[in-house]
Amino acid sequence: MQEYIIGTIPVFDVTDSLKEVIHFFTHSTYSHVAITEQGQFMGLLGEADLESFQETSPIEEFRYQLDKFSVTQEATWLDVLEVFTRNESNILPVLDSRNQVIGYYDLNDIVQLFTDMPFFTELGSILIVEKHLKDYSFSEIAQIVEGNNTRLLGAFITKIENETAQITLKIGDANINEVLQTFRRYHYTIISGSTEDKFLEELRQRSDYLDKYLNV
Repeated sequence: MQEYIIGTIPVFDVTDSLKEVIHFFTHSTYSHVAITEQGQFMGLLGEADLESFQETSPIEEFRYQLDKFSVTQEATWLDVLEVFTRNESNILPVLDSRNQVIGYYDLNDIVQLFTDMPFFTELGSILIVEKHLKDYSFSEIAQIVEGNNTRLLGAFITKIENETAQITLKIGDANINEVLQTFRRYHYTIISGSTEDKFLEELRQRSDYLDKYLNV
């Protein structure tokens, strides 16, 4: 992760004028900027507060309105992405062990890192399944997929609602319909898949046949 740290974005001190911060926000697309005091990280000023800034005022006047979020240089990409998401920010200060800002992470770089992972780049199919929180397990999901001679390329929980977990899977293209039918036997609900579901197609065909029979 450290190779993605940007060292060219400014860091302001509480004694600096807000005029400099205003200039930064009006000439960039970043949502926040880091503020320090005697080299120590204090927090961030947000671009959303721009209207309340007075050019002649020192940053000191906003000390108690600073947002308090950051990551250490040891943070993993998942830690970084979580902090970005939780704080609705597109820039994130990176601190060393002495609480000093050594640079920033840019959200675009982290998203690119995420989308370059095999989950997105490997050929395969996206499948979304759903089951009660207490009843599903990743070991069971892996067994269902791999037990049908299909590769499991990745899986993560994308939604939890009403005691139900929704899990998004990336799987190989082999034996898709066998995988779907096995998930149903294990009482998973199939939310969606990126390949044709022959099981549902057969149900539609039988329904059509039944309609024709009843209309004879």
